[in-house]
Formats: sequence, C-alpha cells, structure tokens
Amino acid sequence: MGDILIVDDERDIRELIADILRDEGYSTRLAGNSDECMAAINVEPPALMILDIWLKDSRMDGIDILVRVKRDNPDIPIVIISGHGNIEIAVAAIKQGAYDFIEKPFNIDQLTVVINRAMEASRLRRENQDLKRRDVASAEMIGSSPAFKSLKAQLDKVTKSNGRVMLTGPAGCGKEVAARFIHAQSNRAGAPFVTVSSASIAPDRMEEVLFGSESAERGVAPGLLEQAHGGVLFFDEVADMPAGTQSKILRVLVEQQFQRVGGADKVRVDLRVVSSTNRDLQAEIDAGRFRQELYHRLNVVPIGVPSLEDRREDIPELAAHFIAEFNRSQGLPLRTLSDEATALLQTMQWPGNVRQLKNVIERVLILGEGTGPIEARELPEQGEAPEEPGRVVLSGGLATLPLREARELFEREYLLTQINRFGGNISRTANFVGMERSALHRKLKSLGVVTSAKAGGRVAHVGPEPGG
Repeated sequence: MGDILIVDDERDIRELIADILRDEGYSTRLAGNSDECMAAINVEPPALMILDIWLKDSRMDGIDILVRVKRDNPDIPIVIISGHGNIEIAVAAIKQGAYDFIEKPFNIDQLTVVINRAMEASRLRRENQDLKRRDVASAEMIGSSPAFKSLKAQLDKVTKSNGRVMLTGPAGCGKEVAARFIHAQSNRAGAPFVTVSSASIAPDRMEEVLFGSESAERGVAPGLLEQAHGGVLFFDEVADMPAGTQSKILRVLVEQQFQRVGGADKVRVDLRVVSSTNRDLQAEIDAGRFRQELYHRLNVVPIGVPSLEDRREDIPELAAHFIAEFNRSQGLPLRTLSDEATALLQTMQWPGNVRQLKNVIERVLILGEGTGPIEARELPEQGEAPEEPGRVVLSGGLATLPLREARELFEREYLLTQINRFGGNISRTANFVGMERSALHRKLKSLGVVTSAKAGGRVAHVGPEPGG
C-alpha cells in the first residue's frame, strides 16, 4: 500500500507514530530534519508524509518542506503536526496544500482516522490518474468511413451536455471507446471515468460494489458511485444488471443520492451516466428482465455504434492504429500491411467486430514473420492463403454448378464483397477491380446487384433489376 514518511525532530514522537502506524499495517520511514526528509523523498517518494511544523537544527521548517514537496510531488498527501499549533498555522498549512492538521499532544484514534482517510484519498487519486492516462489512448476515435463520420457527428453533439446517453451496437463494436470519447471531450474530462461491468460483477456483490459499505470495524469503503463523483459513470452492458439493483439505481438517478451498504447517512453524488447494451432492451422489458422506468431514464439520447461490417473502409486505419499501440505497450514490431493482407482483412467476416480485429492484429504481431509488411498468409483462418499459389479452393456448392452459373455466382459475390469493402463507393470499387465505372454499372445491373443507403454510407445487395 506504500510507505509513510514521518518527519519530526523529536525521536520519541516519530518512533511512537511509527509504532502506531505499523500496528495498522503501514510501513514507515523516519527523518529527524529537513535534509534527511528530502533525501528520503529523493530515494523514493512516499505514499504519505506526517510532517512537524517546527524542526530544530534544520535548514527548512515544515512549511518550507510542504511548499517544496507540493511543488515537486503534488500527489503526496501531507498531514501537518505541531505542538505549538494555532489556527493561523493550520490555515497556512492547508492553503499550501496540506491534507490535514493535527495538534500535539494528539489523540491516537484521531491520528489513525486522519491517516487512513489520507491514504484512501491517495489511493483513489492514483487510481483515477491511472484511469485518465488509459482513457487518453482508449478514447481515440479511429476511422473515416461514412458510418464512422455519422457516429462521430452524433457523439460531438452530446459531449458538452450533461444528458444521459445509451450506446447500442453488437459486442466488440467500440461502445466503450465511444463512451470514453464523450468523457474526454466533455466538461468533466478532468474528473473520473468509472466503468461498471454489469456482466462481470456477481449479483450478490453488485450493491456493495456500486454503493460502497460502512461498518464500525472496517470504516467507510467508497463504492463506484462515490469514486465517479463529478465525472462519468459508464454502465457497460446494462441489460445484465440484476433486477434488484435496477430499482436502486433508478432511485439514485432520481434523487442524486444513496446510502452505503450498512450506512445510515445519505451520500450525494454528481454524475453523468452513459450506458451501453448489445441487446434489444425493449424485448428485455417485455420479458420482465429490465425496468421500463430505468430504460427511459438512461435512454435520453440513443446512439447506435456501427458494426465493423458497416465500416469496412476503416479496417486499414484501425489495423495501423492497433499495430502502433502494440508497439508502444508491448514492444511488438511496428509493421505495415501488404496490399493483399489489407484486401483480405477488408473481406473477412468480423462477428467480433473491432475487438476481434484488434485480437487478430496482436496475434499476427506475436506469431508473425519478422518486421516486414504483414502478408496475407500470416492472417488466421479466413485470411490464410491457399498452399499452392494461383489455385482457388472452390466451395462444395460452387464446384457443382455449370461454368456459366458458377462464373455468374462468383462475379456477384466478388463484386458485392468489393463494393461493401469500399462502403458502396462505385468509383473506388471500379478502380480496384480494374473496370471502367460505366462497365461496372452495367455488370452490376446484369447480375442484379443494387446499392442502398445504410449507416451513413451505402451497401450493396442482391435485388431486382430496375423495372423488374
């Protein structure tokens, strides 16, 4: 949990405090003057400092040390103690950034309460900073397809408001990234982003995890709602929330306050709530598994996050982003994609959406061949190239058809795949397949392939010929 640095010019006092804190389970270091104090901090910044105001035979007094430490290590909580305390000194210490002020002779219970609170505050601050650092990377929105641009435009509209947002879409499509983007671009960006993984928290622990707990033996253990105070609370896959918890969350949303498990006092919170689901919540409501009132409270601004199939144009950009991310985080090779690998990635099926693409890229970088461009043969399953160059392995159905029907079926499926790969853009498709645009239009018409608007772009499908 980190150590506590005790700085006091009286040996008996600092050793007494050390003994008390060790009994509480903390590790401690001791310093008798300002030089020893600064040397200890330079070796390893402590998790917390207990600092005497008056230090005999020192170059700096406690206020000087407080100012220096808060300048260089602002996240270290500092509890000031003094035998000559008065309100002016206390106010001066608090103004300079001290966590609290205790006057000698101090009460042992008072000291331990203040230290426990300061250490808990320090832990939450570190966790929040870690979350924010991760959020910067995980809130990046990558893409340029029509479907992506449509999503981004909707997200941009809600970032500065305080309205509750419901993100819908299949598993792995990037709903949490969208939620983190809302937080990162909002007026709450400097406050916490806290995720409630509704599906992974055991139902019998959900309320304690959300609301925290309070007992005479353990004191106060803040829950996720308190940790998110001032920021954004993200209910990931909210349809998995237990029915009993749903009614209590509904009450929190109405009253903006709650009680900890085992507690009697009301705790007020200021939260923006963003939720996500890959289910049909109306069907869940009809089946009695989700409260309609909670749905209406959460679904103020509904936003659909497109599947990867609806934004295949973004696959090369997403893949490049993941390659760079794995290079930074794991030291994996910073490789590029060959044209053949890019084409295969854009034509593969992605039931796991963006999350599946990320996993595929990580696997290829770990198991791949050197540091050159990623080749099609390195891609798993659907992306594996046939062992004999120049050969195409026919599916059983295609192999049983006469040549004319097989050729027509192949051309239809091939052109459908390419048009959808390029988001319905006929010009780009024609350029890739090596046809004049007018010739491609005639070919599509003869094959019964039509395009229609979908998710901010166009999608091709088999349909009746015009006038048919």
